[in-house]
Amino acid sequence: MHDDHPTQALAAFAAGLRFDRIPAPVLRRAEDLMLDWLGSTLAGKGARPVESLVRFHTMMGPADGPSEVLVHRSGSSPLAAAMANAAASHFAEQDDVHNGSVFHPAAVVFPPALAVAQALGRSGAELLTAAVAGYEVGIRIGEFMGRSHYRIFHTTGTVGSIAAAATVGHLLRLDAAQMLHAFGSAGTQAAGLWEFLRDAADSKQLHTAHAAGTGLTAAYLAADGFTGARRILDGAQGMAAGMSTDADPRKLTDGLGTRWALAETSFKFHASCRHTHPAADALQRLMRDHRLTAGDVASVTAQVHQGAIDVLGPVTDPQTVHQGKFSMGTVLGLIAVHGQAGLTEFDAFYRAPAVAAFRDKVRMQLDDEVDGAYPARWIGKVEVTTADGRVLAARVDEPKGDPGNTLSRAELEDKAVRLATYRGGATEAEMREAIARIWSLAEAPVVGRLLP
Repeated sequence: MHDDHPTQALAAFAAGLRFDRIPAPVLRRAEDLMLDWLGSTLAGKGARPVESLVRFHTMMGPADGPSEVLVHRSGSSPLAAAMANAAASHFAEQDDVHNGSVFHPAAVVFPPALAVAQALGRSGAELLTAAVAGYEVGIRIGEFMGRSHYRIFHTTGTVGSIAAAATVGHLLRLDAAQMLHAFGSAGTQAAGLWEFLRDAADSKQLHTAHAAGTGLTAAYLAADGFTGARRILDGAQGMAAGMSTDADPRKLTDGLGTRWALAETSFKFHASCRHTHPAADALQRLMRDHRLTAGDVASVTAQVHQGAIDVLGPVTDPQTVHQGKFSMGTVLGLIAVHGQAGLTEFDAFYRAPAVAAFRDKVRMQLDDEVDGAYPARWIGKVEVTTADGRVLAARVDEPKGDPGNTLSRAELEDKAVRLATYRGGATEAEMREAIARIWSLAEAPVVGRLLP
C-alpha cells in the first residue's frame, strides 16, 4: 500500500506494528500506564455517574461473558465491559495525559484493549502492542486537531474513538485497508463537547465510554467488510474540516515508528484537571520555600495558558466534587490549606470554609511565556501577595508526573493501591497481585482476569 495520504500511513502503522519493534523502555512505560489506568478505574467505583453507566452497559450486555467489568467484578461482552471500564477510569481525575495533544489516552485505549484481549484469548504481548498502537495513533491525531479543537471539543472523547479503533483493530489483526475503514467509521462517530462543565453534568464519563465503544464497534465492523471514509481526518468534509481551524496534517505521521509518543505521556499527581497542576506545583513550592500558611496569603495570581482559562474559567463556584477538580481556586485552596489535592481532600474539603475563602483569593491571568510553550510544555507560574505586603513568585518547568519529573514504579504502585482501596474497588492484597500480573504481562500467553 502506498502512503498516499497521512491517514492511510497511520492506519498502516497501527495494523503493522509488531511487539519486537517496540523498544523495551516503551513497553515498560506501557505497563506503567496500564497500572495507572487500573487504579484510576477502581477509584471510579461507587461514583454515581459511573455506576449509572456501568448499570446501563451491563444491563444491555449479557449477564456474563469473557470480558471483565472491573468495578463490579463481573463478566460481560467486550462492548459492555469496554464501555463500563472506560466510564469508570475517567472519574477520579487521576488517569494519564499527553501534554502536546491534551489527550487522556489510557481511558479510551486500555478498556477496549483489555476487554477484547480477554474475549479473543490474546497474549499479554499482543495487548501491550495494541495499546501502543492506540497511544501512537491517538496522540498524533490529537496533535493534528490542534488547540482550536480542544477549545470546544473534549479531545479524549473525539480523538479517543479512533485511538480505540486502532487498539481493537490491532487485536483483531486487521490489515492496513481494513484499519483505514475502522478509522473512518470511528471518526464519523467522534463526539464530546465541553459544555457539560458549565452545568457540572455527567458527560465526561459518557465521552470515554462512547469513545471506547465506538472504536471497538468500528474495528469489529471493519473486520466484517464494513467500509468507512478513507480520509476521515483530513478530507474536505472530515474531522479537521468540521472540528478545527488550525489542523496540521504533518502531525499525523510525525516520527511514526521512531518517536514513541506513548513515552511522552504524563502521570497525574494531583486528583484534579491537569490544567491546574502546574500552578499547584508552583504554589506548593512557593509556600514551602517561604514557610507560608494559607492565612499568610492575601492573593494568588496563577499565570496560565489560554487552554486553562477556556476549561477552568467557567467554574467559579463548584457545586460538586467533580466540578471542584476544574476550579483553579479550589485546587490551590486545598494545596494551601491541606498541603495536597488528593481524592480524600476533595471529598472532605472542596467546599470547606477555609478552602472556599482561599479560592476567592485566586485569579487566573494569561501569561505569554506559559501560553507560548503550551501544549508542548506546561509551565507553572504563580505570584503571591502576602498579608504583610510582600510579592513572591515561583515557577515549575515540569509538573510532577511529566516525563522529566516522572513517578517511579514504587510511586506508581503506591498511587495504584491508594486508588484501588479508595472506595473499596480492591483490597491492597488484590491490587498487589494485579500489579504483579501487569509487570509480567509481556510474558503472559493469555490475558486473564486482572482481579479475582
